[in-house]
Amino acid sequence: MADEDEALENKTVLVRSGSHMYDELRSFRTWFKWMCVDQSNPSSACLSWFVFSLLTVVVPWLSHYLLACSECDADHSRTYDCVTQLSMSSVAALSFICLSRFNKKYGLRRFLFLDKLCDESETVRNCYTQQLNRSTKILFFFVLPCFVAESTYKIWWYSTGGTQIPFLGNVIACILELSSWFYRTVVFFLVCVLFRLICYLQILRLQDFAQVLIHVDSDVESVLREHLRIRRHLRIISHRFRVFILWALIFITASLFASLLLTTRPNADLRIYKSGELALCSVSLLAGLMILLRSATRITHKAQSVTCLAAKWHACATIDSYHWAETEFPPAAHQVDCNNGYNGSSDAEDVGDEEDELDNTKFVPSYANSTISFQKRQALVTYFESNRAGVTIYGFMLDRTSLHTIFGIELTLMLWLLGKTVGVS
Repeated sequence: MADEDEALENKTVLVRSGSHMYDELRSFRTWFKWMCVDQSNPSSACLSWFVFSLLTVVVPWLSHYLLACSECDADHSRTYDCVTQLSMSSVAALSFICLSRFNKKYGLRRFLFLDKLCDESETVRNCYTQQLNRSTKILFFFVLPCFVAESTYKIWWYSTGGTQIPFLGNVIACILELSSWFYRTVVFFLVCVLFRLICYLQILRLQDFAQVLIHVDSDVESVLREHLRIRRHLRIISHRFRVFILWALIFITASLFASLLLTTRPNADLRIYKSGELALCSVSLLAGLMILLRSATRITHKAQSVTCLAAKWHACATIDSYHWAETEFPPAAHQVDCNNGYNGSSDAEDVGDEEDELDNTKFVPSYANSTISFQKRQALVTYFESNRAGVTIYGFMLDRTSLHTIFGIELTLMLWLLGKTVGVS
């Protein structure tokens, strides 16, 4: 009977949380429907795949082969259109397929970990809800400047005689091309922003975990269970996004090197009329890739900062226990002296907002000395050192070292390519 009451209580909590989070997700669901990426029912799925096929495959193909304008002047010829269309369509196809899989397999609430928020603190829920509401603004912050630049170019190209079809055909073709560009850009940035949003939730959980570790008289078992839960969520994120991050890196790298190969050829025309669209495509793809890599490395850095925090907490607790044994003064009184000595106001002003609960140089208050022994603290620190958490791609940790490796490989390939085209060695 008690088990049934507990199950009913948990079910009630989940239902209440689901009703609240539905209100928070209403803007996202509406946006999914307007962008035709909602696949909640068969009719929506059919419409979603139709719009994807039209704006990602059919319109770019027709634009490239039917509006090539081989008889146009030098300003209106589209030399780099093939690379631009292939780059945008390939990344958009990858994003749409991954987004469709996420939506179909997990659902929007489960995919964004909203069904787990009932287990989090009030601070985590409020901050994550605020970030969820800001996600649409962040999406348009990246998409709108690119779309305005692309619209300016397309309107100029069609209005100044870029094609010989009638005026009404020009208008329809221009609208279709702009719709295709907007759709492909939004789908790609949407997955990037969702990944950033999920990583932000894990950062909030880690900061809350730091509060538990430092400021609460918790036992080692509860701390260990919470860290295992965070590690499990990081593994889930890595498993869900590893295919998208890996292939996005491959596609964008291939696109950038193809663009570099075309623009460094002898007698290559690099005027804004010819190469502006290619540059805009490269900037858009590179911005999305930076969102992915920055979010992944940031959450990995925060997760690994737990080791430093635990070691500092262990050291401060050990020092405080020895002080108690030698001087027979209460630890709280000694803690005030430590705070005055290590956490001065002048140092806090110099640091600014760069420090948080996970990564700082403040002396850790040791509230748990009476319940956590030296051996338990040492075991916990050893566990953190041997089990570093973070976002991984097929076992490879996405941290700052990985970024340095990626940068080295990209620089080597770029120098090799420049050596084959312009003779740089």
